Amino acid sequence: MDLNNILGVVLAGGKSQRFGRDKSQVKLQGKLLIDYILNEIVNEFNETLIVSNDSINFMKSKKLSITKDFKLNLGPLGGVLSAMKWIKEKNKKYKWISTFPTDTPFFTKEELKIFYKKININESKLFFIKNQNTRHNIFGLWSLDLMEKLEADLLKGERKVEVWADSIGVKIVNIDYKKPDPFFNINTEEDLKTAIEIMNND
Repeated sequence: MDLNNILGVVLAGGKSQRFGRDKSQVKLQGKLLIDYILNEIVNEFNETLIVSNDSINFMKSKKLSITKDFKLNLGPLGGVLSAMKWIKEKNKKYKWISTFPTDTPFFTKEELKIFYKKININESKLFFIKNQNTRHNIFGLWSLDLMEKLEADLLKGERKVEVWADSIGVKIVNIDYKKPDPFFNINTEEDLKTAIEIMNND
C-alpha cells in the first residue's frame, strides 16, 4: 500500500459529553491526550489533518493541519466527509484517508502497520479494525470514492458509522490482542484513572 496516497485524519470534533470536557485537551501523565495518537502517526504520513471545531492545543509539526467540520452535529461521519472535502478544496492528491480517535493513548504505529499489511485495497472501499471481538469504527481506511455517497446519505439523516459502513460493504481486519489494550479509549474520568494505573504498572 502506498502511504503517499493516504491522508492521516484525527477526528477531534466530538462533544465529549460523557467526559464533561474536551477529551483531546485532557492531560494524561503531563501530556495532552491528543498528542499520544499524533506522536504515533505523524511520521507515518506526508500529512495529518485534525478535524476540530474548537481552538485546541496539540504538538507542533509541519505535517499537521487543522480544519473544522463542514457542518456541525453530524458525528464522526461528518468528520470523515470534512476531511475528504478538505482534500478536494486544497487540491491534494490523496486517494484514501486513515482515521483515528483522540482518546486511545495505548495505540501505536505497530498496530497501524499490521492493519495496512492485512489490507487488500481491491477488496473494499472501506476497512475497519476488529480486536477482541470488538469492531473499532473510528480506526478506518476510507476511499475518497465514497465521498459522494457519504455526503448524500449524511444529508438524508444517516449518522451512525456502523450502519452506514455495513450498508456500503465494509471489510473488517482482525488484529490480535495484546497488553496494554491499544484500543482502550477514555470516555470518562474513571477511564482516565484506569489509564494512569496502566501506565504506572507498565
